[in-house]
This record gives sequence, structure tokens and C-alpha cells, in this order.
Amino acid sequence: MKKIDLNIVTLGCSKNVVDSEKLILQLQEGGFNVVFDSDEPAENVIINTCGFINDAKEESIDTILKYALARKSGKIKKLFVIGCLSQRYTYELRSEIPEVDEYFGVNDIKKILEQFNLELQEKDLFKRTLTGPSHYAFLKISEGCDRHCAFCAIPGIRGKYISEPVENLIQEAQYLHNNGVKELMLIAQDLTLYGIDIYKKPSLYDLIKRLSDLNIFEWIRPHYLYPSNFPFELLDLMRDNPAICKYIDIPIQHITDNMLSMMKRAHNRKETESILYKIREKLPEAAIRTTLIVGHPGETEDEYKALRDFVQDFKFDRLGVFPYSNEEDTWSYNHYEDTIPQEIKEERVAEIMEIQENISAKLNEKRVGTVMKTIIDRVEGDYFVGRTQFDSPEVDQEVLIEIAHNLSVGEFYDIQITDTSEFDLFGEPTL
Repeated sequence: MKKIDLNIVTLGCSKNVVDSEKLILQLQEGGFNVVFDSDEPAENVIINTCGFINDAKEESIDTILKYALARKSGKIKKLFVIGCLSQRYTYELRSEIPEVDEYFGVNDIKKILEQFNLELQEKDLFKRTLTGPSHYAFLKISEGCDRHCAFCAIPGIRGKYISEPVENLIQEAQYLHNNGVKELMLIAQDLTLYGIDIYKKPSLYDLIKRLSDLNIFEWIRPHYLYPSNFPFELLDLMRDNPAICKYIDIPIQHITDNMLSMMKRAHNRKETESILYKIREKLPEAAIRTTLIVGHPGETEDEYKALRDFVQDFKFDRLGVFPYSNEEDTWSYNHYEDTIPQEIKEERVAEIMEIQENISAKLNEKRVGTVMKTIIDRVEGDYFVGRTQFDSPEVDQEVLIEIAHNLSVGEFYDIQITDTSEFDLFGEPTL
């Protein structure tokens, strides 16, 4: 068996996944045998870390310590750490975990390659080695963020907002299609501002129109649409083009004016409601997904209840809620006291998710008897596991089809919904 030169371990978000996939391709083109997220013995290990919130930081540190022990005992030759945690805490990590050979930041691919006597092949930066299912992939359309929300450390880690030129993204999208990708998911810290630095105006609509005009993807799915300056023209494109998923991922974080102001969001309650109800009016069949933060400094019981009641009244199709994480080098960390006990934060998370569970169950019941286009992601136990256009991998609900049916992973099928649970659909193909 050919020896494994490198194992690349990726933690955190889909943006990290894209970074790792581009690094893997460069190493492979340089002649290295590379695996990813593998337990197989490898001579060298690169860990791509997340440093966004406490849980992610702890996972990254635990992973570094695991491989640092292997490095110290001679089981691996070299250990490198890259990514957000390394960018954010370089000095502290070097001091606390010296077994790591070197720490690099989020945009140091050239320096990492130099450790293996390779030069960055910039002409090949549109190429990637996919580390997940081959039928979907993420397309990172920009780097960094200019929003400076009070609770978020990303601008300090990833830097200013830098859009990738449209032509580069078209080239990368075509490459992904040629490698079997059928569903393209657009990601960035903020899709809404795409192109403003290059083209002097928000250009997300133009980009998605160009991608859809290629006619090479079954589905194109945008993620992370910031509420302020929401691109309403995109709704018309979604309505008229079946290849663009009717899926609106719009993180509002809170609903009261005081909390939105303390969070340094660029929208108040009236504006937020106007945006959300306008989306519902213009594209009623779309699934609207949001994320919320509870327990941020300053959140009173009344403000939490206002958020809870809004969730109950608006009835988001998809929702994630997180307890506030007090992150160093953020406005909230430097200017507010994190006085809300963790148990209160967790109780608020649980209560909102219980409300959302009931909402989701009722929305799902309306799907029984309908036929929905579904892509099959994987086989798990006794089921094929798929998704509709209204759901993104890993974060949203799934469609379960009994394994007895003759289906193939990565293919699309018309599935009649026969039953539901709070966060899943059950169905069978209309063959």
C-alpha cells in the first residue's frame, strides 16, 4: 500500500472545507498522497481549525492536543495548524502547545506549501479535491466581512470583505460541474455585499444569473443573506428559474430594537419584519431559514419573550438558535458584561427550539401527499437520506426513503411524502 504523506483534518464551517479542498489539490498536484479526516496513519498532519465560538475552539484545541501527543511520541513527523483558531491565537498556541511544528493563519496557503518544498500554483486555485459527497459543493464567493457585529470575531480573523471576481467563480463552478457536482451552494460571511468592492455595487443577482445561465447545475443555493440591503431582485430569479432553490438563509439574530442595536446590527425590528414579510409575499413557497442568538448581554426577560413570541408568530420554515458566546476581541466582550448565566441561555435555546419543533411538525404535515424533487445524499441504516430544495446539508431536515427502493446516491427523484416527524419527511419514489 502506498504510504500516506499527509492527513488534512478540517474543523468548522463550509468556508474552511473549501480552503482545505484547495490546499489538498495543490499538494496532490505536487506529488503528495493526501487523505482527509482520516484515522489512517500518515507521516504529516495539517489541522484546519475553527475559532469562532467556545465550543468550536474547544474542539479545535482537543484535536491539536491529540495530534501533538502523536507528534511528541514520533507517530507523525510533522504537525501544522492552520485556520481561524491559529490566526486568532498564534502566540498563545505556540506557547501552550510547542509540539506543533508551525502555526499558520487563514490565508497562508503559500507558506504552508513551502513547508513541503512546493510553490503555489495560482493558475490552479480554481481547482479543488472534494472531500464530501461529489454531487454537491460549496462555492466561496468572498473572503472576510465588513459588518462588525458586536458578538462576532470573524472580521478580526478573516479581515476585510474581498469579493472573488465573477469570471474566477464561473471557472471554478464549471470545474466543479465537470467533477460531478449537481448542487452548487454559494457561501460567504455575507453574500449580500458580494461585488461591492470590485464592481462598486452589490452584484449577487448578476453572479447567480450568470451561474444559472450556464445550465449545468440542477440546483443553485445561496447561503447567508444579511438582512440589510437584502437583494429583493433575487426573489424574481428564484421564482422564474427552477434551478435556483427557493431557499432564503437570512440570519436576523434578534428582533427587539434594543438588542439589535446592542448587537450592532444594521437593521431594526420594523425593517426586519418588513424584509421578512415582503419575502413571504413575493415568494410564498420559499423556505425561510434564520439563526438567532439568545443570552447576549443586555437581553432582559421581556426582550427574550419578544423574540420567542416573534418566532411563534412568524413561523420560520427553518431555524437555528445559539446561546451567546463571549468572544475575546469583539465589541460585546470589550464593552458589555456577560452576566446572563449559562443555564438561562440554554433554557432560552431549548424553549425556542421546542416552539420551532411544533411549527416544523405542522408545516411538514402539509407536505403529506405532495411530490417533491429530492436529491439522495447518502445511505444510513435502513434508509436512503435525501433533501428537497428547501433544505441544505447538515443544518436542515431530510427525506427518508426505505432502502428497499432502487435508488442511487447523488441522483434526483420525485418522492411522494407519505409521513412526517418534527424535523424529517418520509416518502417513496413515484416510479
